[in-house]
Amino acid sequence: MIEVVQNEVFANLEHKNREFMRIFHGRGGCFEGFEFLTIDSIDTLLFVVFFDKCNEVIEKALLEFFKTLQNRGFDTSIIQRRYLSKAPSELLFGELKEEHYAIENGLNYHLSFLQHQNIGFFSDMKKGREFVAQMSENSNILNLFSYTCSFSVVAIQHGAKQVVNVDMSKAALSVGRENHRLNHQSTHLVKFLPYNILKSWSKIKKYAPYDFIIIDPPSFQKGSFAATKDYEKIIKRLDEFANKECVVLACLNDPILDEMFIRNIFAQNACEFVFEKRLENVETFKTLDENRSLKNLVFRKTLKVL
Repeated sequence: MIEVVQNEVFANLEHKNREFMRIFHGRGGCFEGFEFLTIDSIDTLLFVVFFDKCNEVIEKALLEFFKTLQNRGFDTSIIQRRYLSKAPSELLFGELKEEHYAIENGLNYHLSFLQHQNIGFFSDMKKGREFVAQMSENSNILNLFSYTCSFSVVAIQHGAKQVVNVDMSKAALSVGRENHRLNHQSTHLVKFLPYNILKSWSKIKKYAPYDFIIIDPPSFQKGSFAATKDYEKIIKRLDEFANKECVVLACLNDPILDEMFIRNIFAQNACEFVFEKRLENVETFKTLDENRSLKNLVFRKTLKVL
């Protein structure tokens, strides 16, 4: 009945360590009947999300299976029910520590399981953070929609000259500041700007020109951003604060909008930024259709030919 889940989990647990790892990804459609389910290994914590209500018999079998994973290095399990109002979380076994962290490539990030729908860290962006690590040395970096500043933590760790984080949420930026401190990083090279990006270009330009620009918006944020109409407003402005040969990491996680949505926006509004590549996604985030999965696209500014 749930063998497909068990087999995938056991296969991925062969590679378990302390780092954050998706061990079952039903959302990509590769496991028929379990599209509602994701499971993460976070050190000794098993984090399960139900995106939809499922058959009671199936749920009971799943919960019993999760309990058996206490023998596989987990001392705590949290179940989040995303389909319910405010996405409540409950403890399946163990106890919630005062502090929980995600570990990725040796860096640590604060997690919050009970207060918010999102826990403060998006593990599907691992390849994006690894690309940021490659691009950071001696770079002036603009991090738009910075959330809890994981890109910024990676950038400072890998020698960025400056990182400017912009996000409407002061609370998220506060966690971002703490994430830097958690990794024993000074924040004197880091700016935290709590602004609506679309209304704050003059403040963003203050620290320009940028060598590397990261754009990682939500697909929709009520009252402030809708990718279908607002993504191009950012792209139209890029040339105003981009250094020559500036690299842009343009991200979007919307199953409806495909890779060509972003590429066409650049072609129509910022043709001096040439598409270079799409980053691969994390292997354990299996999907039937890459166009519906996370898009991380790399563009590079080229000299205009007169």
